[in-house]
Amino acid sequence: MTDSAAAGVLPDHAIRALVTSGAIAADPAVDPDQLQPASLDLRLGHVAYRVRASFLTGRGRKLSDRLPEFEMHRMALDHGAVLEKGCVYVVPLMEALDLPGDVSAVTNAKSSTGRVDCLTRVITDDGTEFDRIGAGYRGPLFAEICPRSFSVLVKPGLRLNQIRFRRGEAVLSDAELARRHAESPLVAGGDGALIDDGLGFSVDLTPGRDGLVGYRAKPHAGVVDLTRIGTHAIHDFWEELRPEKGHVILDPGAFYILVSREAVSIPPDCAAEMAPYLAMVGEFRVHYAGFFDPGFGHGVPARGVLEVRCHEAPFVLEHGQVVGRLVYERMAALPERLYGAELSSNYQGQGLKLSKHFQG
Repeated sequence: MTDSAAAGVLPDHAIRALVTSGAIAADPAVDPDQLQPASLDLRLGHVAYRVRASFLTGRGRKLSDRLPEFEMHRMALDHGAVLEKGCVYVVPLMEALDLPGDVSAVTNAKSSTGRVDCLTRVITDDGTEFDRIGAGYRGPLFAEICPRSFSVLVKPGLRLNQIRFRRGEAVLSDAELARRHAESPLVAGGDGALIDDGLGFSVDLTPGRDGLVGYRAKPHAGVVDLTRIGTHAIHDFWEELRPEKGHVILDPGAFYILVSREAVSIPPDCAAEMAPYLAMVGEFRVHYAGFFDPGFGHGVPARGVLEVRCHEAPFVLEHGQVVGRLVYERMAALPERLYGAELSSNYQGQGLKLSKHFQG
């Protein structure tokens, strides 16, 4: 079996081949810097549709057929437009697919998107799931965007989502994870490797600089311009968390940025996805933008930033509590470049860190 037909997550050069063959089409053409080691950034198109509610197209139906049922109004994005907090929008993407019959795809929000609490998912024609695209799919792609904590300004070409492609079964078993961790640690710190349907990780509430353990989104902040990097003042959007005890009480509906105790390492021949741990451990969610490219944290310790939202009831989150897991997947072949190596990788070597849009 050649690399091009091997099972696993497709690397950058295989994604480039999909572009060359027409399996990934785009208008304008795909920019080379959209390619990541194991994923492709997706770009917003020129119009946003404000809809009454989130929806899936459904089996045998197209988004163009369903949109009139839910559309409230539409707006051009060419000169920038504000997507209001709490509203739902559908934006056609510049990319479309004509996948081979043995290649499926999965999408997720980019790290910077999740860290501003902007819920964004990809929907397709004939779609019965968010962010899951079946093998052989042929058709357009759309982003559903719902800003949760802050209104956001967007323009065409902005990259809120990324897509990765896989052939066949890619997930590593717990036995394979244990073997790999014994040979070269996949996590460091915490209580060691908790391997149970993936690699568990816990929250760090140890006070850092000036007692800081995390951030909570302010409820009535201004607009985050997602086209501007490093320009937004932190104190305009975030409250700093400095608990006196080793726990934080999460408020229902509030959004928090915290950090894992464990430093994560993704080997060059693997990728990983952050997934929920167990619903029974608490009424909160820790998983918004959770894809780790090959090379993340490899040789440069990097902890996982946790995007946390509490649900129905206040919840006491304790230091060291297990809150999520990493599901490792094998690569179909090694990528040409790794995360953090010869790339503008914003979060390599990270600790507690807000999105790239904020100062500092």
